[in-house]
Amino acid sequence: MTEPEPKTDLHRATGIWPLVHTERAALTADLADLTDKQWTTPSLCTGLTVREVLAHLTAAASLIPVQWLAGVIRCRFDFDKQVAMQLAEQMGANPAETLKRFRRVVTSTTKPPIPTVAMLGESIVHGQDIRRPLDIRHDHPIETVTQVAEYYQGSDLPVLTKGRIGGLRLVATDGPFNTGSGLLVSGTTLALTMAMTGRKTYCDELHGDGVTTLRDRCETP
Repeated sequence: MTEPEPKTDLHRATGIWPLVHTERAALTADLADLTDKQWTTPSLCTGLTVREVLAHLTAAASLIPVQWLAGVIRCRFDFDKQVAMQLAEQMGANPAETLKRFRRVVTSTTKPPIPTVAMLGESIVHGQDIRRPLDIRHDHPIETVTQVAEYYQGSDLPVLTKGRIGGLRLVATDGPFNTGSGLLVSGTTLALTMAMTGRKTYCDELHGDGVTTLRDRCETP
């Protein structure tokens, strides 16, 4: 399943790419001095190390729609298998090469058939998947994270987020993000975004009667 960029939103996408590039550049800088052991640290993506998540980001920034579709067909529509295959292609021989490959795509505007804002979401969410286990702090501009939160609350692509927050009211404590109705879940925009995408650990930073429900739903892919 794909979610192409609506023609009416193409002008908005032009303004989103610089935000994507900024996030990628910041992540590159944060990872410049990692040790070999740190590269093997488990990320927040189940089953993937921080190095593998970075390779996944490189793959996403290297795939035009035709290549993406070819990979889907090659893997017989097994999307998990396709992601694993593309990730392996971008790993390189060692961590230095993995980072070098990511550095090459920092300013890329290549993407699979998903909206540009979803690429921004990938940059932020996977960036935190890497940083959090390494105890690396990065302050995202609230305007940037809000755009991602607003996209995820209404979409189940590329990850299941819309369904995960059904029947819940999400309210940011540091910005304007506010969506849904039902049991309250409040916290920073980043924590809400990460929990929406299934990162259970961020539920520890949230408050309200709906946190338990959201935490339970984070167990579901």
